[in-house]
Amino acid sequence: MKKNNWIAAGALALAFVVPSALAAVSVQEADKLKTTLTPLGGERAGNGSDIPPWRGGLSLPPVGYSKAGQPHVDPFSKDKPLFVITAANMAQYSQYLTEGQKGLFRTYPNTFAMPIYPTRRTAAAPDWVYENTYKNAIRAELTKDGNGLQYAYGGIPFPIAKNGLEAIWNHIARWRGVYLVRRAAEIAVQTDGSFSPVLVQQEIEFNYYRQDKSIEDLNNILFYYLSYTRAPARLAGGAVLLHEPLNQVQQPRQAWGYNAGQRRVRLAPNLAYDTPIAAADGLRYADDTDIFNGAPDRYNWKLVGKKEVFIPYNNYQLSSDKVKYKDLIKPGHLNPEYTRYEKHRVWVVEATLKDGVRHAYGKRVFYLDEDTWGIAVADLYDQTGELWRVSMAYIKTYYELPVTWSTMEAYHDLQSKRYYVQGMDNEEGSTIDYSQEPPGERYFTPAELRRRGKR
Repeated sequence: MKKNNWIAAGALALAFVVPSALAAVSVQEADKLKTTLTPLGGERAGNGSDIPPWRGGLSLPPVGYSKAGQPHVDPFSKDKPLFVITAANMAQYSQYLTEGQKGLFRTYPNTFAMPIYPTRRTAAAPDWVYENTYKNAIRAELTKDGNGLQYAYGGIPFPIAKNGLEAIWNHIARWRGVYLVRRAAEIAVQTDGSFSPVLVQQEIEFNYYRQDKSIEDLNNILFYYLSYTRAPARLAGGAVLLHEPLNQVQQPRQAWGYNAGQRRVRLAPNLAYDTPIAAADGLRYADDTDIFNGAPDRYNWKLVGKKEVFIPYNNYQLSSDKVKYKDLIKPGHLNPEYTRYEKHRVWVVEATLKDGVRHAYGKRVFYLDEDTWGIAVADLYDQTGELWRVSMAYIKTYYELPVTWSTMEAYHDLQSKRYYVQGMDNEEGSTIDYSQEPPGERYFTPAELRRRGKR
């Protein structure tokens, strides 16, 4: 095992399931966020070869980009792949691939490929997010059972994570902007590559990142989420509203659904864990969204360590408005011609199902980008321990804000050989619009759900 592939001593110290202490780190340790660590907790230094140092990320739009919400200009359009991994040569790069990625090569040996590009550490966030992250490092705590977040606000809660629960909470509460509006397609792809897009509009207000609030003003809300379906006609008008809590012990997730045919708003208390998402044709569960979301209480969480992995990164070509859905969607997986992978360091977090509880996934292994804490890849296992699914977030930096997040997510079922893609906006004429003012909690109500859901 190569020294730069696993941080062995740290991995052994960190690989435990239940946190032995819920308190934050010392001021002395937090000060590393200003020296050897990035402001969000990654290593500033490179690996001495193909992972460069972090030098502030991509925080300004390139020439040619002028309007918020317009499709992004690719700042790396002149980059060429260093090499391409295929089923024929994947053994050569095995140490940098996840088991799920290897599963994709085995399942689609003639078509799946991973073009590997130069690594560009573009992750960036506003200075005030960095400042709040430093404060969180010395004050944020988990609740006693780890299922809630407290004393945190406006930044990564545990930039110097000590265990798996802290790491997964970093993903759940990571920086994704304050308020966004997005028009996108969600597509379930059949084995022959056929598909029928479901068009949605999403509006999310990250209450946790409202600059006009404080810890005391959050009212236990991480974010508000409102989504309604625009097409096809048989689904148009349906809508979903979520109030996502910071402390899931104090208050479970609140969810409502609007049925356009019945013209009724109903509570949706089961919109969590492994509840199937209707529009996903059985290929995505509720807590698969954003690769993982929601309460972590059904799993034991282990921070295995840090590893170098080829993950999707800087996928501007994949989200180009010059590319049509039919060009991207191919049988089994997205068209590799438009994807981009880079070698990055990731935190490996393993979730194993607790005794006495149920979930479709018996084990989940997550690979969190060290520069953002966002999950880039998830390997998902069934109850027998067999690899079942693999999910990937195709990351890019929304440099107008800046924020580094996925442009789309792909959820692959290796057994049925179908997959589902969420967040495609190539044909929608825009990308995520961060320019609008957050409307506030009064906007995210069941009454508003009924109004927005009308056909």
